[in-house]
Amino acid sequence: MAKWGEGDPRWIVEERADATNVNNWHWTERDATNWSSDKLKSLLLGLIVENEEGSCEVTEVAKVEGEASINNRKGKLIFFYEWNLKATWTGVSKAGVKYTGSIDVPNLSDENDMEDLDISVSLNKDEPETPLTMLMRTKGADNIRQVLGSYVGYLKTEFTQGMILPTANGMAKTTTSQSKAKLNKTQISSSGSTVAPINTGVKIPTCKFSMREKFLTSPADLYRVFLNQDMVQAFTHAPASVDGEKGGKFRLLDGNVFGEFTDLVPDEKIVMKWRYNNWPAEHYSTISMTFKDRSSETELKVDCRGVPDNEEDRTKEGWKRYYFEAIKQTFGFGSRLY
Repeated sequence: MAKWGEGDPRWIVEERADATNVNNWHWTERDATNWSSDKLKSLLLGLIVENEEGSCEVTEVAKVEGEASINNRKGKLIFFYEWNLKATWTGVSKAGVKYTGSIDVPNLSDENDMEDLDISVSLNKDEPETPLTMLMRTKGADNIRQVLGSYVGYLKTEFTQGMILPTANGMAKTTTSQSKAKLNKTQISSSGSTVAPINTGVKIPTCKFSMREKFLTSPADLYRVFLNQDMVQAFTHAPASVDGEKGGKFRLLDGNVFGEFTDLVPDEKIVMKWRYNNWPAEHYSTISMTFKDRSSETELKVDCRGVPDNEEDRTKEGWKRYYFEAIKQTFGFGSRLY
């Protein structure tokens, strides 16, 4: 995902400000409708859930109707949004039988808490009954509720740059609407993670480091592990979305890690933009993986640049635990067979 820059549609907005409105302090309004429509589609499309009966995926977002805007009133950001969403889900049973159904979300609004959100999941009328419908109504609905909650978090982080100068502590005051000031309830969280603070455009301190690990397999087989969606889901033990092509996006570990493949040299090198979901908005590190054939094993060198200074230890530990150790345990690349 490219950094916001010149030509960014986020800046094609309608703003109103008094001529004497120094630093946009008294009043600024920004239309977030187009940006929100694209963001909602990207968050929902490709969402996957699975269990012992099979797997389901959101394969189409057919309707995104509504509006969103942000007001800056005397230093306070106020968020308004109201959306009616319709999507299509496709399920595949363990036997390979395909099913299709619909998802309706009629009341995504700043007036409703995320736990009050109505998510209606149905199977198409011409389809035979399947346990996958219940999978989508339970786990699927929970995941949809999470990603829609993350939309609100992104609205407060990615879209607000330039609407208000940072306060003394680097944060801007925010509220959902004039009648409701309910923060954080709709933000995705996981163990040790929080939604990033508003991006004020300040350059953050970063670090670079390298890691090396040996795997008892060929460079070609190890290379494939990182680009094949089924193999990524296997070693992360969770649904993942992986487009293993140059320019392809990936999202794994319940959305806590995502990015884009920027350069691929088959069996030799993978370069990607990579981030945790709670890093400052639109900040990605650059990860370069080099695969070296060492006779009976492969040496993997991972060069990391642009990692936030305060995330160095967590990033190293995450790669060791969720990539290196998990791959070895899942595929047997850490044991010699005699």
